[in-house]
Order: sequence, then C-alpha cells, then structure tokens
Amino acid sequence: MSAFELVVFDWDGTLMDSTAAIVRAMQRAAEELGIAPPPAERARHVIGLGLADALRQALPELPPQRYPEMAARYRHHYLSHDGELALFPGVEELLARLVAAGRYVAVATGKSRLGLERALDHSGLRRYVMASRTADECHSKPHPQMLQELLEEFAVPPERAVMIGDTTHDLLMAQAAGTAGIGVAYGAHPREALAALRPLSVVDAPRALAPLLLGEEAEDGRALAQRR
Repeated sequence: MSAFELVVFDWDGTLMDSTAAIVRAMQRAAEELGIAPPPAERARHVIGLGLADALRQALPELPPQRYPEMAARYRHHYLSHDGELALFPGVEELLARLVAAGRYVAVATGKSRLGLERALDHSGLRRYVMASRTADECHSKPHPQMLQELLEEFAVPPERAVMIGDTTHDLLMAQAAGTAGIGVAYGAHPREALAALRPLSVVDAPRALAPLLLGEEAEDGRALAQRR
C-alpha cells in the first residue's frame, strides 16, 4: 500500500491541459496594453504562481499600478476560451481510483478561488476534490502555506502526504512543507528543471502516477480489469 494518505495536485499543467492557453492569454493581454509580450518560455515559467507574482516576473517592465489592468485583460482572454480546455488523458480515472482507495484528494493552485471553482465545474472533477487552496487565499507558491493548511485540515503528517505538479514552484513548496513531491513533465516546466530538485519521481503521463500513489493496488486494479 502507498504511504500517502493525502494527495495534493496542482491544477494548470497537471490536471488541466491549459499551459498554452495561459501563455497565449498573457501575451495577448500584454499586446493590448502596448507592452512587449513575454517570450513563451518566460510565460511558462511563471505558471502556478499567484497572478501578481506571475506578472512581476513575466513582465518586469510593467509598472505595478498597471497590474489590475493587465490582470483584467489576461482574465478576459483566458476565460473566453477556458470552456474549451480539457483534462489530460487519464486524470479523472486516476482521481476516481484515489478516492475509491480511501485517499484524501486536494488541490493547491495559483488560480484564484473564483477561477478554481469555475474550473472544477467545467471539468467535472468537483466530486473528487475534497479540499483546495488558492493563491488569493494563501501565500503564492513556493511558500508552504497551502500545503500546511491542507495537512492541518486532514490531520495528516507531512511524511504521509505528496504534492504533484508540473512546475518547480510546486516541488519547492513540497520541500518547504516537508512533504514528498512528484513532478509531471507534460506541463509548464521542463523535465530537467523538475528532476534537478530531486522529487520522488518525474512522470510523463497521469497514468504513470497510479503505481506511485496506489502501490500494489494499481497492479491489482489492472489485473482485475484484465480478468473482466
């Protein structure tokens, strides 16, 4: 059996295939404000941070007094297409198996609360997510507050929890909170950057998470499916 009682997921780039949409929305918003759009690599790097921190890093030349204007245009471009976004293949099946196996499933995201609630409804994942923390409720990643609050909510010690994400922000947050971390290489940050932080593992698809999170149960589940 897996050692993890609490499994915490990032959202964008980990559960939802939204990286390209976030980069595109940030670039279009910058263009509208007459600012040189950030290169895609820089825009991808700030995914997962709270919006103010993301803008500060992606657009260092943007005066702070223009953050609200930039944020409004970013949200306009992102929300006009967020209904078209899809989960990565295998995500819903994985979450369903975790819940069925008695694991606590939570989300820690750089989204706002409003944005996450919208995403939970659109994706159909609300039934599996037992708790969540967002960047407008807590310090932005990699500060450990989101994980610390989730650990306290479920009364789970750090060594019995794992954070799963596609960015170094997620893995650094896990280190700061004392939990295990697993990187997913199909999102915003490159595999090399994730692996450099020495997480428990770096995987290439959601289906590769099951053996790490469910242990022998993952193998039992496949065997049962084959027998059927």
